Amino acid sequence: MILISVAILAGTGLVFAILIALANQKLRVWEDPRIDQVTAMLPGANCGACGLPGCRAFAEQAVGGKVNPAKCNVVTEIGLGQIASLLGVAAGQQEKRVARLLCAGGNNVTVQQAEYRGLNTCAAAATVSGGGKACSWGCLSHGDCAVACTFGAIVMTDTGLPVVDPALCTACGDCVDSCPKNLFVIQPLEQKLIVQCSNLVVSDDIRAICLVACTACGKCVMDAESGLISVASGVAVIDYSMNDVADTKATARCPTGAIVWVEGAQSFDMNAAMAGSNTK
Repeated sequence: MILISVAILAGTGLVFAILIALANQKLRVWEDPRIDQVTAMLPGANCGACGLPGCRAFAEQAVGGKVNPAKCNVVTEIGLGQIASLLGVAAGQQEKRVARLLCAGGNNVTVQQAEYRGLNTCAAAATVSGGGKACSWGCLSHGDCAVACTFGAIVMTDTGLPVVDPALCTACGDCVDSCPKNLFVIQPLEQKLIVQCSNLVVSDDIRAICLVACTACGKCVMDAESGLISVASGVAVIDYSMNDVADTKATARCPTGAIVWVEGAQSFDMNAAMAGSNTK
């Protein structure tokens, strides 16, 4: 009796094993082995800067010829060459993009109207009447962006402002998501004309709060190429579709230095930025 039971169980197991094997052969989806190879060549950061949900998704698109290897901002030049060689394609070119901080209001030029005591994060400080700064749009200086940056591209300086190293920045957008004041934007590195202010108060009195605030005086509008800059809601706004005509003359008469020309960004010295830094 026992032997019959064992035989039945063994037979049942064998039948199911055969059915599973047949189903696997019939339903299996073939996957290009190069996907695993490309995934292994990628940095594994899964930062999403390429616009895809992780490195494996990027590898699938690259193997399928839907993206070029250079779309990954994190992989090294050597790595790009290896991926391109494996796939038999050109590495391609990708416009370098970086995170920009639209605020220059460090603690050396702004008025602190209240002392915040609590959890040492921008997100927490922002919930308490918008933070302690008199400028309700300014950087809160607690460094949530630096903490969120996976690549160590952001440090906090001794003036309480984050500084982005474009050589390390991959434009992943983590700093954009972490800033409760929405002061970070992702822009092409070649866009050198920047308004480092998010003030929305149209008044010269804003300088009593922040010495480097945009006063909407319009001098930059008059000095720049026609249509390049406009003034809206208290702050200068740059039309980046006209980036090819942007130059330094738009910054010449700005009374506060709120509009700047970011030159030599690629020679950024992280060691200099970290000297005396306030690592919140």
